[in-house]
Amino acid sequence: MKNREDDDTDENPRCASGRARLYIEESLSAGASLMLDRDQSHYLVTVLRMGEGEAVLLFNGRDGEWAARIAQAHKKNCVLELAARTRAQEPLPDIWLLFAPVKKARLDFIAQKATEMGAAVIQPVFTERTVVTRLKDERLQANAVEAAEQCGLVAVPEVREAEKLGTLLAKWNEIAPGRRILFCDENEGPGATLAALEKLAGEGKKGAPLAVLVGPEGGFSPGEREILRGRSDTLALSLGPRIMRADTAAIAALAVVGLMLGDW
Repeated sequence: MKNREDDDTDENPRCASGRARLYIEESLSAGASLMLDRDQSHYLVTVLRMGEGEAVLLFNGRDGEWAARIAQAHKKNCVLELAARTRAQEPLPDIWLLFAPVKKARLDFIAQKATEMGAAVIQPVFTERTVVTRLKDERLQANAVEAAEQCGLVAVPEVREAEKLGTLLAKWNEIAPGRRILFCDENEGPGATLAALEKLAGEGKKGAPLAVLVGPEGGFSPGEREILRGRSDTLALSLGPRIMRADTAAIAALAVVGLMLGDW
């Protein structure tokens, strides 16, 4: 995995390898021209002070990454012309992150870092001990897009609407047939995780569809834990002997699963 410097002091926080990158919705093809929306036009022309003829990289999560140049540099409606594809579309690992929402700043962190870690789906779930009950889906999506722009990804995870854990589990076989749930349980023995993941890897489960489930800072309730442990498609994991914040646990779990069963 390539590292990048923390972007707090970057002059160009949406750049990967020193080149401006933008996520757009439109289809991308050689010779096409497109007009950016007001925010993206302002970003290129006013914030980055880019002008006509300068290069930009574009991606939409479907058509790979494309090189483009600024044909008309207007801060309200910048026009770009596409030249050639620089990278083919690359799929994300088939790993979903299911997590109990936390406070706003830490929620931003989860969306950003889960995107960097390669999660294909970001799914908030309300558990019995979840404190945060209101979410802005567009904010989660914006954080995922920005992280993809920063880190050179050509795909952006799907951000789904929050659901109650019980509701999600009740329809799991319908919406995610064959997808195993790996749920982080602080009551699980600290030595069990590695052995369990090695066993799955040995069974040929590396690259198989998975969902990592992380509870709130108060942990899962006894009833929720009983339901999860009673499911044949669910495996309990430990994240070690130390108590972690919920946002830290989410990223730690993705790292462990990504290493053992993902594309690392």
